Amino acid sequence: MRQVVLDTETTGLETAQGHRIIEIGGVELVNRRFTGRQLHRYFNPERDIDDGAFDVHGISREFLADKPRFAEVADEVLEFLGGAELIIHNAPFDISFLDYELSLLAGPRRRISSICQITDSLALARHKHPGQKNSLDALCRRYQVDNSARTLHGALLDAEILADVYLLMTGGQTAMFGSEGEEPGRPGGDETLGQVPVDRPPLRIVSASPSELAEHEGWLDLLDKAADSGSVWRRQVR
Repeated sequence: MRQVVLDTETTGLETAQGHRIIEIGGVELVNRRFTGRQLHRYFNPERDIDDGAFDVHGISREFLADKPRFAEVADEVLEFLGGAELIIHNAPFDISFLDYELSLLAGPRRRISSICQITDSLALARHKHPGQKNSLDALCRRYQVDNSARTLHGALLDAEILADVYLLMTGGQTAMFGSEGEEPGRPGGDETLGQVPVDRPPLRIVSASPSELAEHEGWLDLLDKAADSGSVWRRQVR
């Protein structure tokens, strides 16, 4: 099962006003494990960035001036995303921008939903935690995911944080330590802390001593006297 946890940053809020994607970040999971593969690109939007959007992500038009246009790396983006389940927080927003960027490309119009399955982690969180705050920051607090580096929104950082939150939110208790090759601190799939390592030696069996057995029988004698029907233990072992 291949998943890509994805986030974008944009010049504004509405594609109807010609706003564009300026950053995309994604991390790949296979069978709920981090593979180390990621997608991270900045784009020159060829337009101004709204003040409100800049306050959120801090990415300026000057910084983006020498970055490629979306059309120049669209094939790279689609190759990375193709065939994956996309995990996106408030997916309709990001998908609308991706579809808008695809609509500006030459050739037949394509939609992200034609090459990917889409899962909205915000909708999942609202279903799991109805009536509570379900922003990414709120989920980080709820699932104790460290987001101290998130002073501003950034597509790749937010995707990495969302991946941690998503695995915890959908997998219950995850492994404290990943297997060899996994990134430390990352949830490790469906392994639980209660699993016994296959290479662990057999547990040593310790039998009760004669004095301990005698003390146990003494307690059962007291229970026999206190209860009309006698002790439950002696009824079970007969």
